[in-house]
Amino acid sequence: MEPPTQHQPSVDTSDMTTHDLIPAPALRELNGRSDRAGWSQTLGHGALILASGWVWGHGAFPWVVRLPALLLLGWGLAFAFCAMHECGHRTAFASRAVNDAVAWWAGVLSFYNADFYRRYHQWHHRYTNQPGLDPELEDAPPTSRAGYLLQLSGLPWWTGKLRGHWRGLRGEFSANPYIPADAAPSVRSSLWKQAAVYGVVLGLSVPGGNGFLLWFWLLPLALGQPLLRFVLLAEHGGCSNSGDGLANTRTTHTLAPLRWLMWNMPYHVEHHLFASVPFHALATAHQHIAPRLVHNAPGYLAVHRRFLADPSVLALPA
Repeated sequence: MEPPTQHQPSVDTSDMTTHDLIPAPALRELNGRSDRAGWSQTLGHGALILASGWVWGHGAFPWVVRLPALLLLGWGLAFAFCAMHECGHRTAFASRAVNDAVAWWAGVLSFYNADFYRRYHQWHHRYTNQPGLDPELEDAPPTSRAGYLLQLSGLPWWTGKLRGHWRGLRGEFSANPYIPADAAPSVRSSLWKQAAVYGVVLGLSVPGGNGFLLWFWLLPLALGQPLLRFVLLAEHGGCSNSGDGLANTRTTHTLAPLRWLMWNMPYHVEHHLFASVPFHALATAHQHIAPRLVHNAPGYLAVHRRFLADPSVLALPA
């Protein structure tokens, strides 16, 4: 099922090269895959999860050490979403199979399903921030301070994910036009495999009475969600609802550790305009297009101060 055609799709990479935002030779260089960069980022992210999980679970450490480790574990798990996202674009590694495998397991860690998300995200790129077309707007953004705080808590995300996974396990994709009929069986199978992984971990947790699933996944993931919601809301919140890729997305400058944890996704306009450019080259892409950006924010706090001052800027057009 194709969406209506009266809406202008978001500007894609070919349009941007036509407009000379990035010269063709430079873009070809930026598009180069790097297994070294991909594995370095993946292994580093994995090491953060393992190291912080080890400290959190080690009773010999004082709470003043264990609690920050718990928060770091939560951020590592929640931001595995960014690993899934990048590998879902199949740009992190040269091999499609490696991209797909890393994306799937990163989705398991972050409670997303990579096979469902890949198709969902394709439509998000094609119809970025356009109501009625962009699946990210299926749930309207908050327009009040109470709604804003609720979204940052992650509670709506949890309930939405539980409902969505349950429908997917039953093969109900009628509300998801980005999942065509021929793809539905494979997406459903992927969701069942993911559920089986959770079942195995639960099965291993119960006999031992160690509550591994709760203490090392559910609790930290819940604690990590607010920061992930915080940065994701800034990607398109308060931006244009047009098909102009320079105006419907925001690039946000931030500290290097957060940029690393996000796989460079704060360079979000760059990613949307040139989705074929791998995460490690987005900073260079930013140098090419920075003067043309409509939303080039100095930091996430600056963006959210605006949201808090007037939450109505997040409202969709009537």
